[in-house]
Amino acid sequence: MIIAGANRLQQVQEYYFSRKLAEVRALNAAGKKIINLGIGDPDMAPSEETISALVRTAMSPGVHGYQAYNSILALREAIGHWYQRTYGVTLNPEQEVLPLMGSKEGIFHLSMAFLNPGDKVLVPNPGYPAYAATARLVGAEPVFYTLKEENSWLPDVAELQELLAGGNVKLMWINYPHMPTGAVATAQALQALVDLALEHKFLLANDNPYSLVLPTGKPLSLLSLPNAKQCSLEFNSLSKSHNMAGWRVGMVLGSQDYLQCLLRVKSNLDSGMFLPVQQAAIHALQNFDSWHTERNEVYAQRRQKVYELLNMLGCSYQEDTVGMFVWAKVPEAITEVEAYLDEILYEAGVFLTPGKIFGTQGERYLRVSLCLPEQLLEEAIKRISKHITATAEV
Repeated sequence: MIIAGANRLQQVQEYYFSRKLAEVRALNAAGKKIINLGIGDPDMAPSEETISALVRTAMSPGVHGYQAYNSILALREAIGHWYQRTYGVTLNPEQEVLPLMGSKEGIFHLSMAFLNPGDKVLVPNPGYPAYAATARLVGAEPVFYTLKEENSWLPDVAELQELLAGGNVKLMWINYPHMPTGAVATAQALQALVDLALEHKFLLANDNPYSLVLPTGKPLSLLSLPNAKQCSLEFNSLSKSHNMAGWRVGMVLGSQDYLQCLLRVKSNLDSGMFLPVQQAAIHALQNFDSWHTERNEVYAQRRQKVYELLNMLGCSYQEDTVGMFVWAKVPEAITEVEAYLDEILYEAGVFLTPGKIFGTQGERYLRVSLCLPEQLLEEAIKRISKHITATAEV
């Protein structure tokens, strides 16, 4: 390599799934036929109305050019109506809604818009790796706060106070319903974080794409809490809740002042969302409750199969969780969880995600996706059962 990469790349690694899925593809190319239970990539289709709107609009004249950086008003209005109907949050579509080409890009935009080199960012452990990675890419310092199973995977306010005492905290990431654990935050727990953000003057960002997938009650938005808009932003996405992961339709919601900062970054990085995708998203946001119910019934049936798989592995797990994953604790007899899961990958042909990729608090855990049909889950159970039997006989 003649030209060296930027120094900032020394602070981050290639995304785990980028590397691991390349490994899985190589195994498939060698004829292994891996069953991938590692990622949350919805296998079910969006609603028929969504797809029809995409096709219909794409075939109309004059729709293939550049679009506004903040998208068409009709999409922002649809997002506003969806938030009112789903979360009870009133938003001004002209000022408080910014559509994104996937919420993952918004995580980077937020870091670019608000963080200076040396700023500190509170990041959950376990949590989505992109929060820490984007902080490092802009020269900020991720500071990890601890989530524990015995505390229902909620932040410990006393620990946060200690971390804040060090000063220079500019941003805190939360993610409820939580990924990877599926834990749900109470309004009381979130209000405590809002109060903390107001007291210490940092921006609180909630990443909220999972609340409509196997919900345990009425979905909760951070922005529904008193005074939250003064110090908070919320990200959401149609990837998981509307089976549109590849469409890249997300959003960030909150105060106009904060969103304008993100727009200053975003408008320099993209040229607007494809209009047919925007029109399709409008229809997706109008899906009937029955559409979501039917999708969740499928996930609920699959989850029972995943429980069967985890019981066979001797794992423990909670059943009152939200989202398209099951987070499970590995038996103490397994000393090296990642090596154990690699053995299952190479010997049984089933890919399960090691919890350690989400932080040190995940080292004794694994994560299983619900994004495969029941027959493949049954095949995964058979393969792993056969592997366990063969291992026991050695």
